[in-house]
Amino acid sequence: MRKGLLLATASVALLSSVAACGNSSSGTGSSGSGGKKPKIGVILPDSKSSARWETADRPYLAKAFKAAGVDYDIQNAQGDKQAFQTIADQMISSGVNVLVIVNLDSGTGKAVLDKAKAQGVATIDYDRLTLGGSAQYYVSFDNTQVGRLQGEGLGKCLSGMKAKHPIIAELNGSPTDNNATLFANGYNGVLDPKYKSGEYRKGPNQSVPDWDNAQAGTIFEQMLTSQPKIGGVLAANDGLGNAAIAVLRKNHRNGEVPVTGQDATVQGLQNILSGDQCMTVYKAVKKEADATAKLAVDLAKGQKGQTNATVEDPEGNRGVPSVLLAPVAIYKDNVKDVVDDGFVAKADLCTGQYAALCAKAGIK
Repeated sequence: MRKGLLLATASVALLSSVAACGNSSSGTGSSGSGGKKPKIGVILPDSKSSARWETADRPYLAKAFKAAGVDYDIQNAQGDKQAFQTIADQMISSGVNVLVIVNLDSGTGKAVLDKAKAQGVATIDYDRLTLGGSAQYYVSFDNTQVGRLQGEGLGKCLSGMKAKHPIIAELNGSPTDNNATLFANGYNGVLDPKYKSGEYRKGPNQSVPDWDNAQAGTIFEQMLTSQPKIGGVLAANDGLGNAAIAVLRKNHRNGEVPVTGQDATVQGLQNILSGDQCMTVYKAVKKEADATAKLAVDLAKGQKGQTNATVEDPEGNRGVPSVLLAPVAIYKDNVKDVVDDGFVAKADLCTGQYAALCAKAGIK
């Protein structure tokens, strides 16, 4: 990968306090046009499915809003659909001009978006598209490409293994998350022709409700029991991948069965450095947060948002103006790029047994 491909980012202090409906952070800025102060509300989904929501998205969004001088309120629904709707009601009542959501499912997301629209509040789907929803804009990564990178990555790792016609297990993301569908479209587009040709054999394939890592471990243990000769695991993110790795480790097969991931978490990157995980997909969350913040600030100030794509909502039968960003495949030889980008701190990644592995990977 080209050196300097990824943007460097500054470390950000986490602003957080506990509210009745979940973690929240807020800030106060200057008045917007017409004397009405712009105010932006953001609802994050949880902190269980992926560490990114609290360790990356929240501080990046908060920093961008503060830099723009606007009021903001960031809260986390912690996987609770009722809390998600309650937070939205509170934000709308408090006078937000723009509501940004990462839905827990399309049904809950649609209810919140429709209510905001009825109150004249501009809306943005962040990271996950709400199917059948009414968000005016969508900001995310090219999620089908994320899946393609995972499928290609698994193939790259399998090419270095001795197994012939390996059996591939698939641990898909939550069936209620449209992103999980897009990821699967991407990696199945790579894997299906290999199944058809006989190069790979199709093994157990199951979705993991709510991206729950504990359930993923149970599911994969059942997969391995039913098919002990699994030779590769397409795991849709690092959390699911780590759940599979834990089971493989218990069966003394970690490292010999390639496992994919996504999100470039500290845990995922450590698994890659140790050889237990084949690859992950890095989505530069700072770019996503900055693009969302700029769009939200423009809307809050009554300006038109700038987009670079249109994403089709098949349930809503409409095209949603979107900002789509490019994901990057990460292997052992370019883990350094994620650290150089500031997304993961060396101090967090290169602890204990991983210090020597970091040095070997050129992380200084």
